[in-house]
Amino acid sequence: MRLRMYVTLPDTTSAKKLADDLLLARIEDRHMHFLARRGTDLGELHEASYLHKTDTVHGAFVGLVLGGLMGIFFGLFLVYFPPQGGTLQLVTVLITAVVGAFLGAWVSSMVGMQVPNSRLKGFESEIQDGKVLLMLDVPSTRYEDVRAIIQRTHPEAMDRGQEPTVPAFP
Repeated sequence: MRLRMYVTLPDTTSAKKLADDLLLARIEDRHMHFLARRGTDLGELHEASYLHKTDTVHGAFVGLVLGGLMGIFFGLFLVYFPPQGGTLQLVTVLITAVVGAFLGAWVSSMVGMQVPNSRLKGFESEIQDGKVLLMLDVPSTRYEDVRAIIQRTHPEAMDRGQEPTVPAFP
């Protein structure tokens, strides 16, 4: 299991030094996601992906659940009130639930692509002030070690908490 740490840094120079220190501590580059104000050159730093920056994943999950529920209700409606001249079986509920879940996830993820990530709202003002946000995915067994390395080598870095689990995507 991995934990996602949030760390804010004053500038890109500090972020590059921290990335080098984390690489020396055997944290892979693919687990470091840097986010800065639009137009900031991050250089060789691993920039946060589109999925990190937007609410696509959250939207897809909500759409999957709501679409599946609506599909179940629609399927039950069709079974108990079939179209004129037809008889539908209970498998109709399963089919409409799967189709509803798929359509709900698809449509909601498209909407989520246009919305900033709700988990990052607390960092917006700092990012706009020129700071750099590091989202670091570390194994739960190494969390305290990595946190100590960051505090020891980079006192300018502010530990902004963690999430209990890293989302499956991304």
